[in-house]
Amino acid sequence: MPASDYRKKICYYYDSEVGNFYYGQGHPMKPQRIRMANNLILNYGLYRHMEIYKPTWATVDEIRQFHSEDYITFLESVHPENLMDYNKHMQRFNVGEDCPVFEGLFSFCRISAGGSLASACKLNRRACDIAINWAGGLHHAKKYEASGFCYVNDIVLAILSLLRYKWVRNETCAINCFFSHHQRILYVDIDCHHGDGVEEAFFTSDRVMTVSFHKYGEYFPGTGDLKDVGAGRGKYYAVNFPLRDGITDDSYRSIFEPVITKVMESFQPSLIVMQCGADSLTGDRLGCLNLTVKGHGRCVDFIRRQNLPMLMLGGGGYTVRNVARCWTYETSVAIGTEISNDLPYNDYFEYFGPDFKLHIPPSAITDQNSKEYLQDIQYVFCLVLGF
Repeated sequence: MPASDYRKKICYYYDSEVGNFYYGQGHPMKPQRIRMANNLILNYGLYRHMEIYKPTWATVDEIRQFHSEDYITFLESVHPENLMDYNKHMQRFNVGEDCPVFEGLFSFCRISAGGSLASACKLNRRACDIAINWAGGLHHAKKYEASGFCYVNDIVLAILSLLRYKWVRNETCAINCFFSHHQRILYVDIDCHHGDGVEEAFFTSDRVMTVSFHKYGEYFPGTGDLKDVGAGRGKYYAVNFPLRDGITDDSYRSIFEPVITKVMESFQPSLIVMQCGADSLTGDRLGCLNLTVKGHGRCVDFIRRQNLPMLMLGGGGYTVRNVARCWTYETSVAIGTEISNDLPYNDYFEYFGPDFKLHIPPSAITDQNSKEYLQDIQYVFCLVLGF
């Protein structure tokens, strides 16, 4: 059996309470999308190929491994009924319109972070090849503040946990693990928005390489220039690929696979964390790219075929029916099994009308990423990073 076809052991983390949280009327972030994805995953029968766990909620001490004590104390304490008591704190910690205070806010954060930390723990114990937490991937949160609908950066917390170990692969693809301070982790982000919080956390580290493909320009968070490559010991360990509106599956593949190949050859990571933000899909409420579910999933499959331990996380995605489609399909990709384009009946079946299909066509919008533009970016990318 070729290494790329090796049937991997998958551990999947889900807490049914995650769908109960509500950012507020009109807010684009809908935690219910995770419940929708899980329901579709179950109705496709994918649970038969995975070990499914309800994660323990992250503790305050675990969250403080990255976030500041005063910020976490604020998140623990604030709730919709006492907002007036925390006016100054809300401004200080960037909590307000984009990152509102809602009922159960800190519980939501603990669930999201708990799934990613449990996934990291499972990988550290070499108990699986791929761990999945679709409630994670909240890549904008900073050490001292909330940002972009994100309050606690579960990705950074998971990577910090994973950094305590070094992975070694033997010739039969079995995974061995031992304690080391020389672990190298590759972080790949295919959200429509720049993975700024993760990049910032490891900007001066040579043990984590962050690679982000994102819309760049007058677009949140406004960071992720090609020339932002890290600093100090982390110089050349941050990789940013700025995209324009409307990129298609073929155009995305033409840059994603060569860039990842060069990064793998140069950095030689021992583990990969992938943020699978679904707002890069066509028709997303806040996105501006034009990937199909298949095109998005092809990126996941390319990372999977590197045959390294892998942590798969959620992220953005604001057209909820397509988020559910995407993460269901990518769960099947992780498992290595094909699923029907005809959606099975599920609790949210009416959301997927009128076609009730898994895959979606691209939109009829112009791809502003010309072949010349993408080639120029790749050229500068290789020049700047010395590839």
